[in-house]
Amino acid sequence: MTVADSSAIGQTVAPFRVTADFWKSLPQMPVAEYPGTEGFIDDVYANPDGSEMSAGYFELRRTDDPLDYLYEYDEMKVVLEGEFVLENLDTGQKEVAKAKDVIFFPKGSRIRFSTPEGALAFYVGHRSFAP
Repeated sequence: MTVADSSAIGQTVAPFRVTADFWKSLPQMPVAEYPGTEGFIDDVYANPDGSEMSAGYFELRRTDDPLDYLYEYDEMKVVLEGEFVLENLDTGQKEVAKAKDVIFFPKGSRIRFSTPEGALAFYVGHRSFAP
């Protein structure tokens, strides 16, 4: 189907969205839940137009303590700046993801994040916050 075809059959499509500079003011992840870490995260879009996906930014600053996270959904990240040192806590797999690398975390993954200097990523998760 082409762009012309979709309008010819009367489909109504929601407008696309552009959100600028969202990553500049990310809230910190709960210190009680992630002690000793400086992780910042927020969804730019959560279930836009009823979709079961969310997207946003994740920033991790360098600290002495790693950030451990359990993925209860599938997620992909694109590293924008810096590098993440990643370890699967169940399998022992270790990888380093640098700027422009893409990461896929399957549902159920327990991942330890650290960074030598700080890192920023954009993520898309297959999860719904709908009631």
